[in-house]
Amino acid sequence: MTAASKSVYYFGFYLLVLGISLTVVPNVLLGMFQMPVATEVWIHVLGAVVFVIGLYYVFMAQANHTLFLMLTVYARTSVLLCFIAFVVMDWAPVQLILFGTIDGAGALWTYLALKRN
Repeated sequence: MTAASKSVYYFGFYLLVLGISLTVVPNVLLGMFQMPVATEVWIHVLGAVVFVIGLYYVFMAQANHTLFLMLTVYARTSVLLCFIAFVVMDWAPVQLILFGTIDGAGALWTYLALKRN
């Protein structure tokens, strides 16, 4: 695998763990970041979606498909920007930006690795 593929591959495992956590024990994770307790089903739904996206990342990274790798850069950057907007609009607590920062850092890692090739 190339360096860019590895960055997406490893990020995929982060998404798998995050997805499982949000699906099975969301309030443990939210509590660690001092975020409000979730009582509706949507946090579990989000966990399932995050898990599935993680599967895409893990399996597609191995194919070293440059278009997919670059798409993950755009997608993860968009997540960071959306999370910042949610906080600015007072829709979400500021801690949400921490999760977006992980996406942004992963996007930057992949982008820089793609540019080196």
